[in-house]
Amino acid sequence: MWLELLLFAAAGAVLFYRWATKNNDFFKQRNVPYGKPAFLFGTVKEITLNKKSRFDAMIEFYNQHNGPIYGSFDHRDPLLVIRDPQLIKRILIKDFDHFVNRRGAFAEGSDNMFGNSLFLMEDDRWRDMRNTLSPAFTGSKMRQMFQLILQSIHEAMTYLKEYQMDEETSVEGFEMDVKDFTTRLTNDIIASTAFGLEVNSFRDKDNEFYKKAMYIMSFPPWIQIKLMFTMIFPTLSKYLNVNIFGKEYTDYFTNLVFDVMKYRQQHNIQRPDLIHLLMETRGMIASDNAKPHNREWSDLDLVAQCFAFFFAALETSSLVMSFAAHELMEYPQVQQKLWEEIHKTEDALEEGQLVTPEIIQKMSYLDMVLSEVLRKWPVNVFTDRKCTKDYVYQLPETGERIEIRQGDILRIIMSGLQRDPSYYENPDVFDPERFSEENKSKIDAGIYLPFGLGPRSCIGMRFALLEVKTFLYYLVRDYQLEASPKTTLPMEISTANLHFQPKGGFWLKFKPRN
Repeated sequence: MWLELLLFAAAGAVLFYRWATKNNDFFKQRNVPYGKPAFLFGTVKEITLNKKSRFDAMIEFYNQHNGPIYGSFDHRDPLLVIRDPQLIKRILIKDFDHFVNRRGAFAEGSDNMFGNSLFLMEDDRWRDMRNTLSPAFTGSKMRQMFQLILQSIHEAMTYLKEYQMDEETSVEGFEMDVKDFTTRLTNDIIASTAFGLEVNSFRDKDNEFYKKAMYIMSFPPWIQIKLMFTMIFPTLSKYLNVNIFGKEYTDYFTNLVFDVMKYRQQHNIQRPDLIHLLMETRGMIASDNAKPHNREWSDLDLVAQCFAFFFAALETSSLVMSFAAHELMEYPQVQQKLWEEIHKTEDALEEGQLVTPEIIQKMSYLDMVLSEVLRKWPVNVFTDRKCTKDYVYQLPETGERIEIRQGDILRIIMSGLQRDPSYYENPDVFDPERFSEENKSKIDAGIYLPFGLGPRSCIGMRFALLEVKTFLYYLVRDYQLEASPKTTLPMEISTANLHFQPKGGFWLKFKPRN
């Protein structure tokens, strides 16, 4: 009996080892240089075990190889890392039809919000959903939605003024964790523009939407375990239909979306947000826009788009705002020049006039500052693509042929490209002049892609830029940003969890301007 059990266990261990190491020779057989994989962890062991931040580890891995393409392993999965800017542009733009889909760990049609979101939809379903959602991000819709963004920002700035009055040293300034502040702001903006809710997470700090959002965004251990399980065992995860966030939270967002839709339909309420567009798509309200396709979307499809917008926009926007505030603190000459542009803009406004999207977009130095923030701190550290049909690319300089086969997964590491000294002189220095009118034309699209490139670039890019610029406008107009005793200097990214932020947080001192 014991002998049989021992033999069975040994056979199981051998089979498991063969399964776990099945792809270890993948790149050797293809004659592609690659990083040696660790058992089950691949080349992401230090990230998985929280020894290095994802941001720093990806830059380090990018710098370990000089060639245009090399191999890495995301746990068991082999990935081709693309470093050549021209090939990157071919993959994301010119030859996009070979690389339409992203790498996904969820089965399409499964009961999973991630798998049914625009981010992971594939082929024609992705095209149809992209066409469905695109009207929400046109210039005219941005102008309408801007009022909702502005309302949330004004509530945030009112909170700062009240907080300032409560502090005994208000004249000298007060300390604040910028990340907590910007997370509450972006939470309120998304609640308003995606879910049609009016919440104020500064006055009602524990409102239900904020609590649900923060629990999901905190990535507690059970979410991390599920996420790792889907990465290591994608086939089994698809079979088991693993719900990353749990039924309680997905049900909350589902009920929220359809309760809002039902209430608006009953009371004939119109509001320039994502819910309104989805109601038009469902035929719940009249629409002047012709449907771009004949596909009928399920309830899950519609809710998944709101959830994806929330998940993608909340953390990334608050991070960009926080990194921008930190850089302006660390580079006071940049902050001063930005304040001068804002002051000049304010002087040109008529009495009682508020800024508009057109005014914000014309502010060249504000645009330069944000562009440099996105270069130095691309919060989307990398992007993946899946090859759908065999592809051959010949390097112009050497004539070397690069073969990418159907099913291959490609990875483009933005944090590495945008910190590469071959493309950016002194890449660790914050220098908005890189994006001046004179210099920005010298920056190749293949080395600057904080929002991606091509048809599958971020659909909410214009929304995000407008939101962050408007926030910086009011923040720098009213406050001078300085270091506090809690400020992380020099900046060091935390390795403690999946969050992308400095050790100790984004603490700064806010000094009121006269």
